[in-house]
Amino acid sequence: MNNAATTVFTHQLGGADIQLTPAAREQMAALLNQVDDQDIEAVRVFVTGGGCGGMTYGMTFTDRQSDFDCVLEDSGVKLYVDAVALNYLRGVEIDYVDRPMGASFVFNNVFASTGGSGVCRTCGAAGGGCA
Repeated sequence: MNNAATTVFTHQLGGADIQLTPAAREQMAALLNQVDDQDIEAVRVFVTGGGCGGMTYGMTFTDRQSDFDCVLEDSGVKLYVDAVALNYLRGVEIDYVDRPMGASFVFNNVFASTGGSGVCRTCGAAGGGCA
């Protein structure tokens, strides 16, 4: 008799998984509209191994959805996140901020699900990795 729990993989993401602020949603929509490649269909959010502060978070355009991508559709903006990256991103808020050093997307609360502090213990830089 097999009593193992069955995990169901879902492709749809909700607000508890990833949230876009209005500023981030507006900027992503503007960037997607500026792309001159008709094959681009979404923004891919990804995670890579980072420096001393942990993981590095980023985004790029993509022209295809993989079998293991989860999808967030929010007011005309479509995000793809693969299932592994989602484990590091669950609960994140993606914002777009304009600071004196320039405007950029910011990943807030990325360490909530993994228990990290989000601060480098060597240099004190917040958000993953030394500056």
